[in-house]
Amino acid sequence: MTPADREFLWRWSGIPSHGLGLSVDVYSPDLFELLAALEARGLRYGYLEVFKAAQPALALVRQRLPNILLAYHAEGLWITQPDWEATYPVETELVAASTHLRTLGSYWMNHECATKQMAGYSFGTYLPPLLTPLSADVTARNVGMVQSALDRRCSTPSGPGPLLLLETPPLTYFGFGQLSMAEFFRRITELVPCGVVLDIGHLWTVYRYSGERHRPVMEFLSEFLDTFPLERVVQIHVAGLAEQGTDRQAGSLPWWLDAHSAPIPGLLFDMLAQVLSHPRLAHLKGMALEVDTKSVSQIVLEFDRFCERFGRWCGRWNGDREPACSSEDVRVGLAARPASTCATDRAGANELLRQYNLYARVVTGTIDASAAGLPSPGLEPEALTVYRRSYLPREILEWGGDLRDMFPQTCRLLDRHEMTLASFLEYWFREPRTVEGPYDFFLLKLDCFCEFVGEMLPSAANVAAHEAAELRLGYETACEQIGT
Repeated sequence: MTPADREFLWRWSGIPSHGLGLSVDVYSPDLFELLAALEARGLRYGYLEVFKAAQPALALVRQRLPNILLAYHAEGLWITQPDWEATYPVETELVAASTHLRTLGSYWMNHECATKQMAGYSFGTYLPPLLTPLSADVTARNVGMVQSALDRRCSTPSGPGPLLLLETPPLTYFGFGQLSMAEFFRRITELVPCGVVLDIGHLWTVYRYSGERHRPVMEFLSEFLDTFPLERVVQIHVAGLAEQGTDRQAGSLPWWLDAHSAPIPGLLFDMLAQVLSHPRLAHLKGMALEVDTKSVSQIVLEFDRFCERFGRWCGRWNGDREPACSSEDVRVGLAARPASTCATDRAGANELLRQYNLYARVVTGTIDASAAGLPSPGLEPEALTVYRRSYLPREILEWGGDLRDMFPQTCRLLDRHEMTLASFLEYWFREPRTVEGPYDFFLLKLDCFCEFVGEMLPSAANVAAHEAAELRLGYETACEQIGT
């Protein structure tokens, strides 16, 4: 047993079994309406994993649900990025995350192993990490730093801070790097004592977009699980998949993407059953359907089906499957760990940052993938075209709010001067920008659109600023209020 494994077991041993639950957003759908609908149907849930929200909203959830296990799904900690500590508001984000964890009383902090900002470029949805040894080492270093921060801020006399769980990311049509996703996570867990969240829907996208789609999905899954660090999986997620405006030939695999509002394909439950049968899945504490933005009626239907099929698995989690390690065992193990376990030198970090700059420019269409030199063995020729022409415009122009709905007066003025919103997409990715504060895509969109209007049509700048101010005020008010 490695020092990292020993420390993981020590941290894991203090986490109770969570059972079957739901990963929710406190705003959409209405959380308390959802819980009332589950109760009316006689469906019992073991826990709720709550996505990052305003502190008053999280405090209200804990106040209204004093006896429910609550877990925390963080965002904005871009641990895959080599310049994370230097470029992003790390301290501010860690203070907020620690406050949220203490408020909810969460035993873990789940975070996607992905980013929405890289090399000065911002996106509305996740981009997976570069799947390279250097990238895994940098991610492991940042994971270790976050876990240490949680220990300092959230530990109790009876144990350490909440365990950091790293979630397998989705692929949105493509991935770059010479490692498989399973090898990437294996390398990270060999270096640091984090837990893992295995997302079954995300795993299907890995099958679809990493060159594996020409063989049966269950064959791919079997080989993936043999390499993946299943012994570190603490939680499993299942969510919907959906196509987003792409055309495909009859008989081809769907261009499904992670979509929490969409129905869960039955195939994902079949994949989950295969995962649960694997002998190395020894430390599972909970399984949750991710249901943010989904209709309440659909959630109730799917959670009922989920409980009926997988409720019996909860009995497997009630006993200790491994002997708990003592703090002394961990101390000895840490002393034996080489000081350079997670070390990456400045040259390595700079090289990785250069690669992430190329990554951002490739996916936004500034340069061709062939010119960037990034390894992409499973990349399909049309994948980047679909992303750039279909997915990315919707992400920037509509995700988090359609610009025409947000800025109706300003857009009418732009139309009169024959200025299309497509030019805003070009403006958004024209150059890297300095990160000014914690990530919030809605607020980034407000600020960038006002800058765009000020440059392209100065006579409309005041109108845009007025509309943005009203949106910002309404947004801040809405973020602090939940429930009907």
